[in-house]
Amino acid sequence: MELEHSTIKTNGIRLHIVQAGPKSGIPVVLLHGFPEFWYGWRKQIPALVEAGCRVIVPDQRGYNLSDKPKGAKAYCINNLVEDIVGLINALDYQKVNLVGHDWGALVAWMVGIQHSGRLRRLGILNVPHPTVMKQFLRRDFEQMRRSLYALYFQLPWLPELSLRLGRWRGASLAMRKSALPQAFTDEDMEKYKEAWSQPGAITAMLNWYRAAARYQSQITNDMRVRIPTLMLWGVKDVALSYRMARPSLDYCAKGNLIFFPEATHWLQHEEADEVNRHLLNFISS
Repeated sequence: MELEHSTIKTNGIRLHIVQAGPKSGIPVVLLHGFPEFWYGWRKQIPALVEAGCRVIVPDQRGYNLSDKPKGAKAYCINNLVEDIVGLINALDYQKVNLVGHDWGALVAWMVGIQHSGRLRRLGILNVPHPTVMKQFLRRDFEQMRRSLYALYFQLPWLPELSLRLGRWRGASLAMRKSALPQAFTDEDMEKYKEAWSQPGAITAMLNWYRAAARYQSQITNDMRVRIPTLMLWGVKDVALSYRMARPSLDYCAKGNLIFFPEATHWLQHEEADEVNRHLLNFISS
């Protein structure tokens, strides 16, 4: 399958993007999270292309080959959202289908809330609605415990050092220990290590967490998502409790939730065939 690599100017920066599939196909934008890059959707791209979709997968700002502006403020949620809206504009689409995982899912939620007119359908993997996440972080001790790693990421330079040690041994172990055994191969991890080793990448990636703590996004009176929304959730996620999934549906005018009882946070890697089937049914319906 031919992958088209290019650079798109958006919101004052340049994003590296990978595209595949017929240019006339239904546009599907896939947003990765931490600590991945476009490669995190490698098991979804072929299935979507085979179904006739035009797949667009950016390295989000700070990651891999995309620009890495300095300072945590550059990674506040408003900038991340405008990156994607600008990407849609640059590719000359009126509406796209948007699917996100991890931090990419948070960006996707916010695009769906603030720019619903630019989306046809919204797909979310293993991340609650932003309002539900804030509620649980304030009141739910279990979720507070699960999120302690994010507090560690607020420290200067030490998280970068610990993730880099032993040729990224810390980062690799964190991914593999939180996933099912077959989720990531040795070859996959080499790809990730190459992306993490890009100049300035690891600090830029961590700045997503730092910006979230320091520059709170403005919660509007209406946080509902009015476009069709599909939530897919691996129940054995060690970072995000599945108990946040159902309350998130209360913010969706047309929401559907599917649990994967044996999957972890890395759902699209572990249950690729089923994830692809649900996404294709959702997008084509």
